[in-house]
Amino acid sequence: MGKVAVLLKIMPEDVEVDLKRVENEIREKIEVQDIGLENIAFGLKAIKVLVHLEDKEGVLDKTIDEIKEIKGVQSVEVDKMDLL
Repeated sequence: MGKVAVLLKIMPEDVEVDLKRVENEIREKIEVQDIGLENIAFGLKAIKVLVHLEDKEGVLDKTIDEIKEIKGVQSVEVDKMDLL
């Protein structure tokens, strides 16, 4: 099996969430290739995270669940996925 590049969009619960803390916790939980912020609206920003994962069943769901456990994270969705 190969690997996939997955771009995740992580939405905070509100504009008061410390995004730097969330970014640091993401880096502690998973191996991040790239991370950045995307302006959404009215001061709300999403965290965009690029990860490379094994292309096998359950790996992506496990990664998403680990990120959802972080305090202040409202949702995690796959923005884009490509085979490497």
